[in-house]
Amino acid sequence: MSVSSPIDPLGELSAAGVSVWLDDLSRELLAGGRLRTLIADRHIVGVTTNPTIFASALSKGDRYTAQLRRLGREGRSVDEAVLALTTDDVRDGCDVLAPVHERTGGRDGRVSIEVDPRLAHDSAATIAQARALWQTVDRPNLLVKIPATREGLAAITAATAQGISVNVTLIFSLDRYRDVMDAYLTGLERARDAGHDPAGIHSVASFFVSRVDTEVDRRLDALGTPRARALKGRAAIANARLAHREFERQSAEPRWQALAAAGAHPQRPLWASTGVKDPDYPDTLYVGELAVPGTVNTMPGATLEAFADHGAITAQAPTDDDYDAAAAHLAALADVGVDFADVTETLEREGLAKFEDSWTELGATVEREMRGTAAPGAVQGAGTADASGLLAIYLNDHLSGATAGLELLRRAAAAQPDEEHRAALADLAHQVERDRDSLTLIMSDLGIPADRTKIALGWLAEKAGRIKPNGHLFSRSPLSDVLELESMLLGVRGKAACWRTLRALADTDPRLFADHLDELLARADRQSETLEELRLAAVRRALTAEETPA
Repeated sequence: MSVSSPIDPLGELSAAGVSVWLDDLSRELLAGGRLRTLIADRHIVGVTTNPTIFASALSKGDRYTAQLRRLGREGRSVDEAVLALTTDDVRDGCDVLAPVHERTGGRDGRVSIEVDPRLAHDSAATIAQARALWQTVDRPNLLVKIPATREGLAAITAATAQGISVNVTLIFSLDRYRDVMDAYLTGLERARDAGHDPAGIHSVASFFVSRVDTEVDRRLDALGTPRARALKGRAAIANARLAHREFERQSAEPRWQALAAAGAHPQRPLWASTGVKDPDYPDTLYVGELAVPGTVNTMPGATLEAFADHGAITAQAPTDDDYDAAAAHLAALADVGVDFADVTETLEREGLAKFEDSWTELGATVEREMRGTAAPGAVQGAGTADASGLLAIYLNDHLSGATAGLELLRRAAAAQPDEEHRAALADLAHQVERDRDSLTLIMSDLGIPADRTKIALGWLAEKAGRIKPNGHLFSRSPLSDVLELESMLLGVRGKAACWRTLRALADTDPRLFADHLDELLARADRQSETLEELRLAAVRRALTAEETPA
């Protein structure tokens, strides 16, 4: 155990053997020189991107406008335009990091670009796009990100065998991580057997961290027992440490030793999703606790700056005792009723859905810019600065409500004893999370920042709402399902009203995409129908008098 010096925590993290990467890229970072500054001052030696990052980058400023207008005049498709602007940014990022790549012998100085997430369950299409991205960017320090779906495993092997360096993303479970390591080794073996030099191939395996705590903590809160609550906030670190044990085990196997002797590089563990979601936890938790030599930690900008300001290395290379404690924690979760396999399956499914939604938003924004109808700056169609401010308040209120509603849906699903109803509520929670992400991206398109205080208050309001006016404190009564479903139904109807408001503004504001809003409205209508069916079933269970024998 050690504690970082307050003088340069990121420098100490780097000196401890952790490669510090930035989970962000935009033309603003590149053209403004900020990325070079982060390399010099914040020890950044790599960059990761994803569809959400590019969707956010495109919504800020006008650095993409000229290129997209030109592509529109040339008659390019939306997919061609997305490929052009993302590969241009990543190529430029690779060039900025080229000196780092050379200095580290290819170990770092890497920039990642992700295949279209809509292809995640299509091995052949993923392989084809990985090859196209590799050829289009045409830089040796590129990493092509491939999701670790079952179908993605074959693509990882094929891409590696063709000499493409891969960043395997969206890994949540230990079983899938073992599959990923096997896919990489198989790819290296095929590359070696085909005459490729394995020394030119690099890879990282992106093991997602904070989302694990978010999902596990939600389920522990739903269980509501003191024993369950005492387990909160530790699953993510435990899962990551056990993943590192798997990496160590593989590194000791003869199969890997033979590849290493031929010049192959290890597939380093990369800790992803390291921004802390719960405000009750330290904002550098998933950096200081995972300062393991030989790993990568990719951080969003806020986490990077937080660690630079007050970060501390609280744990380094795990010991056997650390591994035993991690395994014991996952066993304790199972004992209180948390199905960890279901947690990781849920996270993979939701992670893909989020990236698909971001990809859709990115395409919609690109299409508007190519048509020459998008314009940056203040909210359009609202008429005045006052109206712009009111719209910001209005949308942030809905964003806060969406956060509270999502928490309620998740809790209700976890507490539902009927398997069919639980599945229906879990699916609704998944849809509502996607809706909330859509609202966040729409706000970004409009130049409206999300009010994080309001979002946190929405989350806290739902937690406080567990003290219910139904005659029970912190427990469920026969009326709980009825009252909760009525609250959910009101929330979905309010969300539909928000979509209708934005749909009306879309007639005069070209940054609002009418077709997408129509889809969101249709989904809200279906959600209302499902909730009403569930509500009526709950009414019949709770309020219908049972017949008594004569």
